Amino acid sequence: MKLHDLKSPEGSIKRKKIVGRGIGGRGGKTAGRGTKGQKARRTIPAGFEGGQLPLLQRIPKLKGFTNPFRVEYTPVNLDALAALGVADITLDVIVERGLARKKDFVKVLGRGELTAKLNVSAHRFSASAKAAIEAAGGTTSEVALPFAVRPPASGNQHQNR
Repeated sequence: MKLHDLKSPEGSIKRKKIVGRGIGGRGGKTAGRGTKGQKARRTIPAGFEGGQLPLLQRIPKLKGFTNPFRVEYTPVNLDALAALGVADITLDVIVERGLARKKDFVKVLGRGELTAKLNVSAHRFSASAKAAIEAAGGTTSEVALPFAVRPPASGNQHQNR
């Protein structure tokens, strides 16, 4: 037996009942829906609860909003920078070693100990990270963000105003 030899059992496939085609035969006029009433008419809306206030209206809605201009930084700690074993750490080195992605904004945080002198350039530094780097004899330089005041808003905003 092959796949093309397979058939459905006799009587298992039934034709769909066609109703509502006039009063000239079975399934005409009221089309099996009885007379009058809500179920005899069009479909009942999804979520309809018989006149009771629907669940969707009873539950509390989300409050607040999401700031479209939020700048999100990728955190990189001092212990991760010390583990790189490089004296001059730029954004390219951070991306190359897999600590951040190319499009990310990097913020250096102060977790970990520094023994070597490091020259680090990133978008932002925490106060503790800056103090630790400078205490070890290194320097910090902030890279300017690619926008002047705030990042471009995400979403469907009109370009030509």
